Amino acid sequence: MYPEILIIMAEDLIAACREKKIKLALAESCTGGLVAGCITSVSGSSDVLDRGFVTYSNQSKVDMLGVPQNTIEKFGAVSEQTAFAMAEGAIKNSDATLSLSITGIAGPGGGSDEKPVGLVHIAVAREGISTRCERHIFKGDRDRVRIQAVESGLKLLNVVAAN
Repeated sequence: MYPEILIIMAEDLIAACREKKIKLALAESCTGGLVAGCITSVSGSSDVLDRGFVTYSNQSKVDMLGVPQNTIEKFGAVSEQTAFAMAEGAIKNSDATLSLSITGIAGPGGGSDEKPVGLVHIAVAREGISTRCERHIFKGDRDRVRIQAVESGLKLLNVVAAN
């Protein structure tokens, strides 16, 4: 179902989290739960995955993750600031110590000159370290943008989990 490279990355993440006794939470918007699906396709993922939030609407980001309404109004749902708030909110609203958030414009519509289709912000929060955020502009159709976002999210999670 998922490309083999993503399964390998998920297996590596689960192993690193298990070794360090890290619990994981996910806050997904444009990927709609694909990261959670990829991770849970690996046997034993329940050892580390606490929960996933699919917060597609702006209101769900506010209600489920505590993203400040004024952050969304000022910067937009697809912004570094919202990605940060989503990742930090996932930790605050779970039993996790590590979280990933993804928010973006998968297309084909919804883009603008300022925020083109393919723009994705990915943040990782971990207790005890500063939240990290990456900005990407992925190329391709909707499915390709979403898969690239999953891959980049898993890469960033693996880096932070390993440290």
